[in-house]
Amino acid sequence: MELSHSLNEAIARKFAKIALGHVAQEYPNQPMHVMVEDSDARTPRELHPAFFGSYDWHSCVHSWWLLLTLRRTFYKIPEFEAISALAETTLSEENLAVELAYFDRPTARGFERPYGWGWLLYLHHEAERHEDQAWGARLAPLACAISKRFAEFLPLLTYPITVGTHFNTAFALLLAREWAKGRDPALLAQIDAWSLNAFASKSDYAGWEPGGDEFLSPVLTASLLMSDVMTSQDFTPWFEGLVLTNGWLERECHPVTVSDRSDGKIAHLDGLNLSRAWCLLRIGRSLENSTLTALLNSRAEAHLDAAIPHVAGDYMGEHWLASFALLALLETS
Repeated sequence: MELSHSLNEAIARKFAKIALGHVAQEYPNQPMHVMVEDSDARTPRELHPAFFGSYDWHSCVHSWWLLLTLRRTFYKIPEFEAISALAETTLSEENLAVELAYFDRPTARGFERPYGWGWLLYLHHEAERHEDQAWGARLAPLACAISKRFAEFLPLLTYPITVGTHFNTAFALLLAREWAKGRDPALLAQIDAWSLNAFASKSDYAGWEPGGDEFLSPVLTASLLMSDVMTSQDFTPWFEGLVLTNGWLERECHPVTVSDRSDGKIAHLDGLNLSRAWCLLRIGRSLENSTLTALLNSRAEAHLDAAIPHVAGDYMGEHWLASFALLALLETS
């Protein structure tokens, strides 16, 4: 089916303006910062000179991914120069050295694990595509440090974390896996082996989804990861056995209601509509069942209808939703 939503210059400019408005906005801010002495009480900008904006570290990282992605795909928009200039001063060697040093703190072992880790690798993946700039090279040491953390963490993770919030394992591995392709074959193989062990035997999904503050679908993020890891011949029957035969997709996979967009947790549900659309569109392309693909595209369209109008508005959603809207809209072309 032909989708009514698509990424165009007007939307690109809107998203760019939104992100430019908050990646350098220090407050309000929610730092996930462990303090062990008085000297650890520092401002967000002091702690994270590259990623101090956008309310929290991970939102700032993926907002930079959005800005660089739009710079590359819509290089004629007026915001191109503003993105370039701000990136040059923000993604400097000095600022990123401080970010790397923060990860070396003993108390930062679990900092942004795994959500922020995945987004940082995805940002580096995008930054390296800007061959006219040094941003990729500057981000490389931090990306390598985080890839090492993934490699060390996966053997310790006996069970996948299947919540619909930042701790979701599958979503982070989707981003990390994209980075690892062509860069780190050992990590790629490790992610694939771990994912097959964690999810290949799953069937007949019966989770209580959605949760009231979730922005990710536990079953669809795991399914999307498996669509990357499995062959299409293996993935299609696995996916059908997971959510189709038992009726979950028909019964439960519909847009969710957001009752209060000024509440940061409840506003997560707009993100659930967007991330579901992203998953549904990408999964649909991996299936060997055209009827099921059409159903997934239709459900994706409904989720986009419900969420796209609310990307901007209250800051509790505005500081991050455009990134998830862009993930989905990139799949519509």
